[in-house]
Amino acid sequence: MPDGPTPDEDLELTSPLVPLFVITNGRALPPDHEYEHTTLVSAAAENGQVAARTLSPEAGQVLDLVADGFLSVAEVAGHTHLPLGIVRILLAQLEDDGLILTRTPIPRAERVDRELVSAVLEGLKNRFGA
Repeated sequence: MPDGPTPDEDLELTSPLVPLFVITNGRALPPDHEYEHTTLVSAAAENGQVAARTLSPEAGQVLDLVADGFLSVAEVAGHTHLPLGIVRILLAQLEDDGLILTRTPIPRAERVDRELVSAVLEGLKNRFGA
């Protein structure tokens, strides 16, 4: 029996021998696809099977990761062990093909004016008694 890897073992999708520009087919991130670390990504409800068959192994892995629900861009990068910039390019490609949906992060709430809140509370107390 050969001592080498068996054909059934999972192959490593990336290695130090594969330059990163090969994974993205030399593409750069389009300016209209700026993904933050916390942007949520999910597979589209009806992803095209024909388009999914023509994906690179890395893009297919990303699509498989987000098929069950939402993951952040940073989580996708962590699970795939790819740099964040490469993951953003792959996500832009998948979004252009209509295979994924993205949800921008909810902006942080601004601090409220304590005087305004106190005035509203005082008005409610005066109106309804408490």
